[in-house]
Amino acid sequence: MAIYNNRGGFGRQDFSPARLAARRLGRVIFLGDRMPSEPKDKRAISFIDGQNIFHTAKKVFGCTHPDYDPSALTNAICQLQGWRLVATRFYTGVPDPARDPFWSAFWSNKLAEMGRQGVWTYSGKIRFGKEKGVDIRIALDVVKLARRQQYDVALVFSQDQDLAEAAKEIREIARAQNRWIKIASAFPWDPSPVDPAFNNEKGIFSTDWIRIDRATYDSCRDPRDYRPKRKP
Repeated sequence: MAIYNNRGGFGRQDFSPARLAARRLGRVIFLGDRMPSEPKDKRAISFIDGQNIFHTAKKVFGCTHPDYDPSALTNAICQLQGWRLVATRFYTGVPDPARDPFWSAFWSNKLAEMGRQGVWTYSGKIRFGKEKGVDIRIALDVVKLARRQQYDVALVFSQDQDLAEAAKEIREIARAQNRWIKIASAFPWDPSPVDPAFNNEKGIFSTDWIRIDRATYDSCRDPRDYRPKRKP
């Protein structure tokens, strides 16, 4: 698993002419004691876009269904990074059972099991193959919980660039609260994806990028199969 710093650790910044000039040159400089100290105990909350991770894993690893264990995947990354996980939040669209009974039942079964494991879940609607409101809900929760100072690290499992705006807002919150906050974007990745036309080198802009390799993903597969039996 690899992590790439893309300005994911935020804090109070200096906006002097020298600082702004440095930004124009593409460098980030914190002067004096303007940058809050990095906490030793980093509380992490994960925000998992279930559909985004599945479709990426499908193109990268050839997964036929969402076979990952959200709790295991979150724990694996937090342990590697030295973060203390305090909550796992899972978001997904679920199709109408009248339109797609198979996948509706799958997600109902998987969400129920996650609930038993203590994972907070949110299910939106899928209409005409597209999720409605999931990315907005993730962005709102990332910002809301930062304002409430409930985490030091937001671990977002997604590559949805719509969430880059939330990352910018976290910068403002860090400055207002004068504290250190990190936001990371985690996603499945392989140098030779199953779909050779698929290129997912980049995570969400203004975050740290954590590439989940095949070995890590495979170690976090869910042994339970939530797919309903198809009628003959």
